[in-house]
Amino acid sequence: GTKAEGLKRFLRLPIHTGRRLSDSSNEQKTANLLQINTPPIADLFPETSIMFADLVGFTTWSADHEPEEVFHLLETLFFEFDKIAQRLGVFKLGTIGDCYIAVTGIPDSMPEHAVVICQFAHECRAVLKEVLTQLESFLGNANNLSMRFGIHSGPVTAGVLRGFKSRFELFGDTINTASRMETTSKPEMIQISESTANYLIHAGHSDWFEPRDDRFEVKGKGELQTYWLLIGGKTSEDVVSMKREYDNHRIQPFYHSSDALENVPANDQGNFNS
Repeated sequence: GTKAEGLKRFLRLPIHTGRRLSDSSNEQKTANLLQINTPPIADLFPETSIMFADLVGFTTWSADHEPEEVFHLLETLFFEFDKIAQRLGVFKLGTIGDCYIAVTGIPDSMPEHAVVICQFAHECRAVLKEVLTQLESFLGNANNLSMRFGIHSGPVTAGVLRGFKSRFELFGDTINTASRMETTSKPEMIQISESTANYLIHAGHSDWFEPRDDRFEVKGKGELQTYWLLIGGKTSEDVVSMKREYDNHRIQPFYHSSDALENVPANDQGNFNS
């Protein structure tokens, strides 16, 4: 609809794509969407899945390392996540500190949104081990870090909060529950909600998860039954051995070279500004 198209136009602005604003009429018209005296740019997206992921032990680890080392780790890791997102069609909502947030079903509808976000989390968990191993000699004790993931599926309200620094934002219970899935998860584990599990069942992937033994209380919801995502095996060794497209790729932080961005496809560069 018109609202969804307005969101897509906003997401194509130079602040998201890494391009400079030109004087072309099309780009100028898009920029005019940010005028505060025009109708809000917002819409309801009924079918989405959201992933939160954060590094376990990061606060303690970062306290013992230089700022450059902290950003070296985060930029290298999240750059790899960005590339996986680009390949799978996952939308990177953003990062908050060491937390990476991604969504499927926005801004374009995706019938397999739950399947794709679970595949994304699974690949991110696998590449994490690879990144930490690569950086161990440079950063020291990086292998002490791990990551926990949480996924929930449901409707969200998405829109542009306009102002001097306009931002694309999601609102609603779905994103709050997705965050709760992450904070109650465990290191190296991907916790999914019952809603996400149901989507996987309907997609024919009931063997991708198993029930979590213990339940936890959520304010206003009572006790929740959640599930552990398995895909490829229960052990971290099974996860790491999963075949990926990184066989011929040596992981390096993208900012080490002044011409690094020249080696990234144009449609990848927008990820750095999401």
